[in-house]
Amino acid sequence: MERTLTNSSGEKIDYTFQPAQGEARVGWLVILGHGVTGNKDRPVVTSTANALNEAGFDTLAISFAGNGASEGDFREATITKEVGDLASVIDAVAGDYPHLAYVGHSMGGAVGVIQASRDKRIEALVSLAGMVDTRTFAQTEFGEDIPDSGFMWGEETCPLSSAFIKDLCETVVSVLPQAERVSCPWLLLHGTADDVVLPQDTESIVRIKHSAVKAVLVDGADHSFSSIANNQLVTKSVATWLLETAG
Repeated sequence: MERTLTNSSGEKIDYTFQPAQGEARVGWLVILGHGVTGNKDRPVVTSTANALNEAGFDTLAISFAGNGASEGDFREATITKEVGDLASVIDAVAGDYPHLAYVGHSMGGAVGVIQASRDKRIEALVSLAGMVDTRTFAQTEFGEDIPDSGFMWGEETCPLSSAFIKDLCETVVSVLPQAERVSCPWLLLHGTADDVVLPQDTESIVRIKHSAVKAVLVDGADHSFSSIANNQLVTKSVATWLLETAG
């Protein structure tokens, strides 16, 4: 894929496209989105993309505007804006791929829920440690910080903005209402030792969706499934499930 991807503001979206290896699942593209302070090159994203490539899927990992090498201001990288980024990417590729799946990590998971709830072009959804209760996340992680005067987790390249906090606490609050409207097959994976986005977020989805989703709690895994064993378990689970879902 050689094209320029932009959002509705005209900001370029940096991406990595990888074609399928071996027997390809013709017509399928898996888009992958990252979490807070992340980008398309975070290990949880790249390892999942690699596993999907080996399973026969083309993949497109994106950095939302303001993150990584994408254009835009990090302070404006809210869930609401990233949903718009994802919609623009889908608009750009849907003509080439009749079947689309989305894999989102952390806040990228919340982005996927909102978009999938209103975009039937997403035929399969995967949430990796997906954020659901966005207001609780903001209050837990940044409740003692002053927006527009500090940084997320001390990272000087990631200023904590009032726009980010307002979006989490007032505009979105929770993606449970959108989750109820997701109709495509949905896989959720969450580590039991995740102290950034708590496993309760995934459990809240299961309570309202029941058997309409498949949820896997990974024993001892942290927010990014960073151990080799957990990473392999997650990536294999995603690839196997999507193969079954794609048929």
